[in-house]
Amino acid sequence: MIVEAGHFALVLALVMSLVQSVVPVWGAKTGDLRLMSVAAPAANLIFVLVAISFASLTWAYLSSDFSVLNVWENSHSAKPLIFKISGVWGNHEGSMLLWVLILVLFGALVGLFSSNVPAPLRATVLAVQSWVASAFLLFILVTSNPFQRIAEAPFEGNDLNPILQDIGLAIHPPLLYLGYVGFSITFAFAVAALILGRIDAAWARWVRPWTLLAWLFLTLGISMGSYWAYYELGWGGWWFWDPVENASFMPWLAGTALLHSAIVMEKREALKVWTVLLAIFTFSLSLLGTFLVRSGVLTSVHAFAVDPARGVFILGILCVFIGGSLALYAWRAPMLKQGGIFSPISREGSLVLNNLFLTAACAAVFVGTLYPLALETLTGGKISVGAPFFNLTFGPLMIPLLIAVPFGPLLAWKRGDLLAACERLYAVFGLTLLATLFVFWLWGMDRVLAPLGVGLAVWVMAGSIAEVISRSRLLEVGLARGLPRLFGLPRSAWGTVLGHFGLGMTVLGIVVASAFQIEVVRNAKPGDTFDVSGYQFTFDGVAPQQGPNFTAQVGHFTVRSGGSEVAKLDPSKRVYTARGMPTTEAAIATFGFSQLYISLGESHADGSVDLRAYHKPLITLIWLGTLVMSLGGAVSLTDRRLRVGAPKPAKAKAGKPQTVAAE
Repeated sequence: MIVEAGHFALVLALVMSLVQSVVPVWGAKTGDLRLMSVAAPAANLIFVLVAISFASLTWAYLSSDFSVLNVWENSHSAKPLIFKISGVWGNHEGSMLLWVLILVLFGALVGLFSSNVPAPLRATVLAVQSWVASAFLLFILVTSNPFQRIAEAPFEGNDLNPILQDIGLAIHPPLLYLGYVGFSITFAFAVAALILGRIDAAWARWVRPWTLLAWLFLTLGISMGSYWAYYELGWGGWWFWDPVENASFMPWLAGTALLHSAIVMEKREALKVWTVLLAIFTFSLSLLGTFLVRSGVLTSVHAFAVDPARGVFILGILCVFIGGSLALYAWRAPMLKQGGIFSPISREGSLVLNNLFLTAACAAVFVGTLYPLALETLTGGKISVGAPFFNLTFGPLMIPLLIAVPFGPLLAWKRGDLLAACERLYAVFGLTLLATLFVFWLWGMDRVLAPLGVGLAVWVMAGSIAEVISRSRLLEVGLARGLPRLFGLPRSAWGTVLGHFGLGMTVLGIVVASAFQIEVVRNAKPGDTFDVSGYQFTFDGVAPQQGPNFTAQVGHFTVRSGGSEVAKLDPSKRVYTARGMPTTEAAIATFGFSQLYISLGESHADGSVDLRAYHKPLITLIWLGTLVMSLGGAVSLTDRRLRVGAPKPAKAKAGKPQTVAAE
């Protein structure tokens, strides 16, 4: 009965979504406030209905109701509780329900927290958001019903895909979807603004918090997925330019460009046309990622290889929303007034440069990801585009962007002084040079590019610190006056500093871990000792282990440094009983920001095993940097100026005219 209630709630959500798709926008067109006021309550009700549906499916998993086809295909009674819960979205149908749940959650949040947005714009935004929700609710009900029953319920389920039975994959999809789907709000604002013909600085102020929130979660989602691939797949890598990885990376690049472009629009009312186009493109890339993962056109450890008919349905959704929004843009954009004029050497100019390189990098990833698919569709030929292509196209585009990062915040709006900005970065340049020379001295001339990469990372991190020192004039006025100014800086300024500093941390981790890691591949017998970058690994043997729904062979290794034991590592090979699928579980020991990593290969009759061991210097900075970037986004969101839709008139004083208060 609970399952049927969940299905019925989904049907009611579709009906209400269709109502929300039409009534508020008609009210905005006719100026009827009563019709416009339908939008927010409808958004809240749709969220409640979809939440009921999602809770019903979760209950079916928790109770191991194998009469539900989705539960039978993706669960098992012996599965740990956390993976019964994550199994709800560890499949196509459940993940799409989570996708829609997050979509309508954002719609409800807009209804609750956008009271300062003009009623016509808010009503139209919620109507556009409901167009998207209606399409995906219809998609679920027609092609991907998670509540389909089995006539004769099996006694036991097939279990969840073993590589998804991990805490990282319990966290990764919700975070990723919060980012993916969050950009639907910026898309809805863009389409609504084009419909109403109102795009100004206030519009950018309303859009920025939603863009920042989506970007924050997408950053965390990509980071969690990267770390999961690193420790779970046993390959020792953290990024593989997998098409599904790229599908989430492209909207992140476009979203990062959108964040910076919206700043220019808010401050100077410039780049209006470009910012609206970026808002459309960012969510379009999110829809494209949804299509790639669920259409069956990709083979990936991440992808849901499903019935291609579902892919055709999603492709139709893509054509309608991407094609329709771009057609609306082509019609309305020429009517928009141009914004303020600025010099190329200015804060605006630096942000335009940022957008240029980010969108070019996004285009490079887009071409490398989709070209093999397009070629196979048109000619039947198959090619593989791998890391060499992306490294040679994406990498060079990032170098000038990273060089420019410290300059932007130091330039004035409208017309900046590049020489003055350079003077403020003298100490940063000196520190960068010292760091580069130190790496050359430490590792020699064998890897020329690596020390330059380290120097570039230091340049970005030190430049972000120089920004706050410059803004607070700490060195000019002294500590007594400078510290209050430093801590009194706007939170958005601190958010920018943290975002740029975290970017430098990630770059440092990527460069050092990629260039200076040590890899040892060998066969070892019990009692053998081997060296990995000054650490001595002793193989103590293999022992069996019984898990809740798997059996495992666990290798035991003792790690010593300087004769003292520093760690015990226990990598394993698991076989999950229900599916008979093997997985590799790596063992990792962290020392500072560096890690030792070991994974098992094949076992042999003489008791020996094949293994792969690494020393990865500073690799944790890759993920710590993304956490610092996300913290910067969270700090920026607490800035009051991002919670105010537009400057408000100040109260008129007696005998004085009313003025506009600057936020």
